[in-house]
Amino acid sequence: MSEPEAGKPVQTWCPSGVAKAPESVVLGVRSAATGGLAYLAEPVPAGEVLGEIPEGIEPTRVLRFAAHCSTSCHNRRGADCSLVERVVLAVPTLDTAAVPRCHLRAKCQWWHQKGVEACRRCPAVSTAFEADDALTSLVADPSTSLAQLEAWIAASA
Repeated sequence: MSEPEAGKPVQTWCPSGVAKAPESVVLGVRSAATGGLAYLAEPVPAGEVLGEIPEGIEPTRVLRFAAHCSTSCHNRRGADCSLVERVVLAVPTLDTAAVPRCHLRAKCQWWHQKGVEACRRCPAVSTAFEADDALTSLVADPSTSLAQLEAWIAASA
């Protein structure tokens, strides 16, 4: 990831990006045991690893990808990402002391928007989820408002 030129806006990156975007990189590897994310120390172009994943395994089951934030993304609301808003609301933070080391942070949309609160939840985020998990489905759905999510959480408590 290169540095921005003076006067040009910074291209932010999505830590929940699509694998097949031309600029896509691997952010981390998903743990089979815990489901958590082990972040890579350096970005690896997604194109270099996609061919290594066995057929029949969805790449997002084992890897997390980062790609440029796009104005055409369904989660985009103006300059902000509505997905990180829903993630911060719905995903509890387990560790309030440390955040994972991450090569994406300087250009991460989530970091720029929500700071450390996004980083504390990022390892729990999965781009592949079970459709029968109501909370995950609500968080992943760009049409879910924060008020709807809050109401569901309150009703489930």
